[in-house]
Amino acid sequence: MAMDTVLLALGHEDEERLESITDTVVDLAAPGESTVVLGHVFTWEEYDDVKEKLDISKDAEVTPDDVAAKYNTVRTVAGLLAEAGVDYEIRGAVGEYGHEIVDLAEEETADLVVVGGRKRSPTGKAVFGSTAQEVMLNAPCPVTFVRSD
Repeated sequence: MAMDTVLLALGHEDEERLESITDTVVDLAAPGESTVVLGHVFTWEEYDDVKEKLDISKDAEVTPDDVAAKYNTVRTVAGLLAEAGVDYEIRGAVGEYGHEIVDLAEEETADLVVVGGRKRSPTGKAVFGSTAQEVMLNAPCPVTFVRSD
């Protein structure tokens, strides 16, 4: 079943699973039919740090979308999607991860949200990470969880 809009929620811990998470999205998105929204949520502290690392002045008129588009993880995934012929847009947000991902899913009228997560310890397997769990419980659409190995 092709999706019109797939929100791929990328976080600061997704570097080691970029290929697996992108492969999952490419399998779910139909080239030429679907749009993947690359969403990256920053905490306020991360946002300020990233702007500083990217040499963006504190007074510069930039949006979270602009900062996300310059972020290495987002650029890497954008390149992989482009190679696969999948249309994409980049959206950035600043705030609490789970809440902002759910907001992006609502704003973009996503048909599916894809989030990544860590392999959990035996006792932690009953519970997903707090961000993934919040998204799964509150997203306005189905959520696919891609676990790193």
